[in-house]
Amino acid sequence: MQRQKIVVKGAPHGMTVKDFLRREGYSVTLIKRIKYGGILLSGVPVTVRATVKDGDEIELVLKGGACSDIAPMNIDIRVLYEDEYLVALDKPTNMPTHPSRGNSLPTLANAVMGMYGEDFTFRAVNRLDRDTSGIVIIAKDQHTASLLSKDMQAGKFKKKYSCRVEGVPLQREGLIDAPIERECEGSIKRVVREDGKRSITEYKVIDYDGETSLCEIILHTGRTHQIRVHMAYIGTPLLGDFLYGTPSEGKYFLRCTEIRLPHPVTKEELVIKA
Repeated sequence: MQRQKIVVKGAPHGMTVKDFLRREGYSVTLIKRIKYGGILLSGVPVTVRATVKDGDEIELVLKGGACSDIAPMNIDIRVLYEDEYLVALDKPTNMPTHPSRGNSLPTLANAVMGMYGEDFTFRAVNRLDRDTSGIVIIAKDQHTASLLSKDMQAGKFKKKYSCRVEGVPLQREGLIDAPIERECEGSIKRVVREDGKRSITEYKVIDYDGETSLCEIILHTGRTHQIRVHMAYIGTPLLGDFLYGTPSEGKYFLRCTEIRLPHPVTKEELVIKA
């Protein structure tokens, strides 16, 4: 259960709590879940039909709705940032973000439930593949999750990655603008294809050891397997990439190292680094 407080500003005469919350970005679904006793207006329980004025404080009690299908596990995960609205964690490699059918590995969701208890709801705003490490942002309530998801879809999240590739790109830095689509229906593999969705990846070689290159990547779009597909497309697949490169005994190295985003409440730029 989370509590959120909002100070009313710029409310016209006769505006209701419901209309104010809608203006602030709360979904209709979430507002319907808030029953009498779940809203305090300047300390007094009210319904969504109560009117507000500038200076009033609205306090909302948001019930999480437990993730009963995700078992809490005591797993040590590094916290990169945390406040009352969200937490950013450093997901290790070889760890799925969320449980899935046929997977027996402990997941980030299991670790989060272990951190916050069975009443918590796991809401990952962004996800990383099992073998990709780095920053995953978890919203602590439904409204925050909605605001963050909208900002991410609107391209307001700026993500930076590091990866190691085979060889070295012909150009030491550049922009890959090539559409990506699923190879065929039911396949997890993606390919560059004219009928795909526009996908843009910016890369820069940071180090070259004569055989492999360490690259810094900035994503301008967020397609599935985008970095892996694009780096293979220019002839330098991720080292050890079983799907797009040359399989090896080791795992490929791909890490989300930085995310810049507007804070869902304060709107100030939040910079999270791993």
